[in-house]
Amino acid sequence: MVAPVSRIHSGRKGRAGSHKPYPIRPPAFATLDKTEVIEEAVRLAKTGIPSAQVGMILRDSHGVPSVRAVTGERMTPLLAGQGVKPDLPEDLQALLKRVVHLQRHLGVHKKDLANRRGLNLMEARIRRLALYYKRHKVLPEDWRYTSASAVLQVE
Repeated sequence: MVAPVSRIHSGRKGRAGSHKPYPIRPPAFATLDKTEVIEEAVRLAKTGIPSAQVGMILRDSHGVPSVRAVTGERMTPLLAGQGVKPDLPEDLQALLKRVVHLQRHLGVHKKDLANRRGLNLMEARIRRLALYYKRHKVLPEDWRYTSASAVLQVE
C-alpha cells in the first residue's frame, strides 16, 4: 500500500483526481494528422505561448484531444526537438510571474502578513525547483533566484 502524499505547505493530504486512460491511442475523430499537429504546435509556440496553452488551443480550436496521443510525444519534448525551447521551464516561469505580482501587491499593502508568508513559501518553492532543474541540467549551474532578477525575467 502506498502512503498518501501530502501538500507542501499545509497539513492536508493531496488532491485526488482522475487520470487519462492507459494506453493512449490516437482518436478516430481527430481531424489533423501528426505532421499538421506538429506544425501548428511549433507555429503557436514561436509566438511565445507556453506549451500548456498550446495544447489547450489545439484541443479547443483544432479538435486534437491529446497531442501525445496523436504524435506519440509529450508537448515540451516535441517542441524542444523542433528547436522551440523556452529559456526557463514553464512551471518556474509561472512561479516567477506569481512572485512578481505578489511583490507589487506587498509594495502597496505593506502590512499584509498573510501574503508576505505566501511570498516566502513561493520563493522557497522556486529555490527547490531550481535545485531540481540544475541537477537535471535544465538550468545553468550559475542561475540564482533574486527578487530583482525575477522582475527582469518575467518582463
